[in-house]
Amino acid sequence: MISIKTQVGIIGAGPSGMVLANWLKKYGIDAVIIELRSREYVEGRVRAGLVEQNTKDILKELGLDARMKKEGIVHDGVYLSFDEERIHIPFGELTGGRTITIYGQQEITKDLTDAWLDGGETLHFETKATKIIDFDTKSPKIHFEKDGEEGILECDFVAACDGFHGIGRKTLPKKSFQSYDITYPFSWLGILANVAPSTDELIYAYHENGFALHSLRSETVSRLYVQVDNDESVDNWSDDRIWSELSKRLANLGWELKEGPIFEKSITPMRSHMIDSLRSGRLLLAGDAAHIVPPTGGKGMNLAIADVKHMVDAFVAYYKTNSETLLDTYTNDALRRIWRAQDFSNFMTKLFHKQDAHGSFTYRLQKAKFDYLKVSRAYKTTIAENYVGLPFESFKN
Repeated sequence: MISIKTQVGIIGAGPSGMVLANWLKKYGIDAVIIELRSREYVEGRVRAGLVEQNTKDILKELGLDARMKKEGIVHDGVYLSFDEERIHIPFGELTGGRTITIYGQQEITKDLTDAWLDGGETLHFETKATKIIDFDTKSPKIHFEKDGEEGILECDFVAACDGFHGIGRKTLPKKSFQSYDITYPFSWLGILANVAPSTDELIYAYHENGFALHSLRSETVSRLYVQVDNDESVDNWSDDRIWSELSKRLANLGWELKEGPIFEKSITPMRSHMIDSLRSGRLLLAGDAAHIVPPTGGKGMNLAIADVKHMVDAFVAYYKTNSETLLDTYTNDALRRIWRAQDFSNFMTKLFHKQDAHGSFTYRLQKAKFDYLKVSRAYKTTIAENYVGLPFESFKN
């Protein structure tokens, strides 16, 4: 039987778990991380690449933003298109200089993992958390399996950063929360292609054929999406069909889409999910364990790291001043931003996705919103503020 003791036991070595561990270390709080997957898998899975201003500020505070500053691509705005008419939302001008950076989530994970392991800290890959017990006491325990051997991680707190399918969410008492869900009637077919981006900033586009998004991962790799039905299969989408549809949906006068070899295709369902409690006793949840947003607003990873900020504040207050006040308010502190992100993600999803026939009542409402965006600085500012991420001070009581 493997026996480990620490102050904060962290389940999950994704961005939220790794930010939490590195941040706690800064304050002299010990943590041990267990992760179900291998290091190669965790660092190789391609996820979102949009980094909000708040997330950039946190990584800078931790001294872990050097590679992002060198390799990331700063965006000072976004293009929004509707029926081939395109406008620009200038983030910095509308938000006092706040921007986003395009830098792969997996790259952030690599940077955080390297820093943690280079500092001699503990991270157990390929380790399965099997149950969490005694979290209603001052001595919670995580039972786990590693290399066929059973073990127990004894800690003061359990931080479940292990996603929607993880044991953290499953362990939270069912009567302690209410669940909220939306399943959208469409999905995203996403591709990665070895071709330089055709745009200097992201393009969101409504088209009568459906939504399209032009994003990027680097100066040589483009990330693009098209709206498809929920029962669609990637087998039905040849490379030629994908490029043809992207070219139609992203069309704009005087602009041309660059094409290149596609090296990855996948379909992502669109849904919103959240629970209204992120804590039970000494078990605290962060990220996808507590909430999922459609990718339209780029909020997933950033929202998870915002949860971690509140969690760190609570742990630091507990260990440095013996105060449990921020532990008691952790859920409410996190929920204010979570609901804001859910609303913004829902707004962006409904604005740019085809939901009904072209020319229908729903379509005309979408068009009315876009027409207002063209003339209203206030409406542009609302989108800019939400897109780059509202400061933490905005959510204080």
